[in-house]
Amino acid sequence: MDSFDPGKVAVRSGHFIGGKHIEEGTQKLQVVRPSDGIAYASIPVASAEMTDRIIENAWTAWRASGWGQSAPRDRASVLRRFADLVAADVETLAPLEALGSTRPIREAAAWDVPFTAEGIRFYAEFADKIGGDVAATDHDHLGMTIAEPYGVVGAIAPWNFPLVMASWKLAPALAAGNAVVLKPSEATPFSVLRLAELAVEAGVPPGVFNVIQGDGHTTGDALVRHPHISKVTFTGSTRTGAAIMAACAQSGTKPVTLELGGKSPQVVFADAPRLDDVARRIATGVAGNAGQVCVAGSRLLVERSIADDLAGRIARILGERKAGATWSRDTTLSPIISAAQAARIESIVQRTVAGGATVLCGGCRAEGEAGGAFYSPTILCNVNEQSEAVREEVFGPVLTLQTFDTEDEALALAQHADYGLAAGVHTADLGRAMRFVRAIEAGTVWVNRYGRTSDFMIPTGGYKRSGVGKDLGRQAYEANLRFKSVLIDIRS
Repeated sequence: MDSFDPGKVAVRSGHFIGGKHIEEGTQKLQVVRPSDGIAYASIPVASAEMTDRIIENAWTAWRASGWGQSAPRDRASVLRRFADLVAADVETLAPLEALGSTRPIREAAAWDVPFTAEGIRFYAEFADKIGGDVAATDHDHLGMTIAEPYGVVGAIAPWNFPLVMASWKLAPALAAGNAVVLKPSEATPFSVLRLAELAVEAGVPPGVFNVIQGDGHTTGDALVRHPHISKVTFTGSTRTGAAIMAACAQSGTKPVTLELGGKSPQVVFADAPRLDDVARRIATGVAGNAGQVCVAGSRLLVERSIADDLAGRIARILGERKAGATWSRDTTLSPIISAAQAARIESIVQRTVAGGATVLCGGCRAEGEAGGAFYSPTILCNVNEQSEAVREEVFGPVLTLQTFDTEDEALALAQHADYGLAAGVHTADLGRAMRFVRAIEAGTVWVNRYGRTSDFMIPTGGYKRSGVGKDLGRQAYEANLRFKSVLIDIRS
């Protein structure tokens, strides 16, 4: 898609409740474009009382509509129409997504919108595929499990991939027969409103998919605590995920799916095939979306004999990235979501350098659109496990480089004390690759690649403080169902 004029993109600023746009809420939050720092809109904040009322309405709409008891193929048909409408709406959805987020228009049109549509389509096909099992029992009994929706699922989506992350939550929940109350990030609130309009147009009953605006402390907290929210799904920081888990425990012990922070290693052995391809893979893994990706491959661990060569190749590729506004199709380095986050990235790099690290490339703000927040893709050498940029999730385009001589040393460096979201292993030795796949504590391990494909069947989720449960795959669908055990005595 071509570049667009941000001043000509109209946004709807309120909530989407019961199939209608609603502007209720006296407190307002400004929404700022990260590309140029301009406050271009505002959203109302749903109070705790309003949030409670919206959830009660969603519960009533879910029960009255019969969505959870409808024929599975009927739900699947509605969701397939929903997916088709999303795919056909790229000319509206892509500019909305790019306007106030970190997603460049070219990527939003070519990847985000089609990926969102295909994810909805994927879960539509689960609707009539999983319904429980008949258990092996003795001859005089019939035992079975029956799959049932929870009711109303509370979903909180992040700002880094607003449409895609929202679809990961709402698609399996709707396919399983639940209603959804979704709170997008207050930094990127608008594209999901369009998604909700298309859901109703496709035939999702009004009130079954709702979008509520607000902040985390007020709106998000009220959402996860409400007794009619029977399951919660969240993607975001580890600290917020822990707070959500505590709130769910305090308010009724409800299940959660949490995809949280990561500090993912990329392990490169000297026998890795096609070093130029490896370098490009690693550069994309740390600089894609300006590093604002939970699974960003931010720790490079490379066999000593090829370290200088590989680092030089990566630095050259990172240097080709062009910072710019998300509405320009020439942009290849996204803005940082806010000035505060850019300052945080800068301070982590500065403290790491003060601790002895050296800067191979980057290490400073990048030139982009006037007023925007941009940070140069950075490689930090001479670091160790105690370096702040190695320990902490930076959430920016910052790569640390450490070297090793043996497999055991590489594996020890790959493990992280806190995080275990993803990892990459680059080697021509299949046996070595499988040893690392088995040994690395991470929810996803990629071999001779880094990043997802459109294989929605492969789940994603972390170990340790990187989360609980899975998005994508069969596991995400089943997480939106509860299973009832039945045992019938059939003796005459």
